[in-house]
Amino acid sequence: MACMPIKLDNGAEIRLEDLVFHAVRSQGAGGQNVNKVSSAVVLTFDINASSLPQEDKERLLSCRDRRISSSGIIVIKAQRHRSQTMNRNAACERLSELLHSALARRKARTATRPSRAARQKRLDRKKKRSITKSLRAAVRDHH
Repeated sequence: MACMPIKLDNGAEIRLEDLVFHAVRSQGAGGQNVNKVSSAVVLTFDINASSLPQEDKERLLSCRDRRISSSGIIVIKAQRHRSQTMNRNAACERLSELLHSALARRKARTATRPSRAARQKRLDRKKKRSITKSLRAAVRDHH
């Protein structure tokens, strides 16, 4: 599967022209292949220069994620796979997940109050518990 344009829930789309890919050498163990092949991929996405609506740009810039730099550039490094193509697709997938979670609309919480019956039930339970505990107390002799 090739890296496709990323479609967002609000109808906006991240074009492939907005994404910059760099091939780098992977880290860690892997034998000779790791030392001679640049299979890891670093994806960079400039939020400010993108075609996103201004509201989405502001939401992304205010998002507290270590992958988003202070200058508004998202950097994602993918190096799990041995092939550059698979790492490129993995980086696109992770960018898509980041964008969807950061731009998701949170449902507004409506404040509620417990009903009178619920409050009374709570007080009754407290009183019953208090009586149970007082019956466990050591009996004192009053002479």
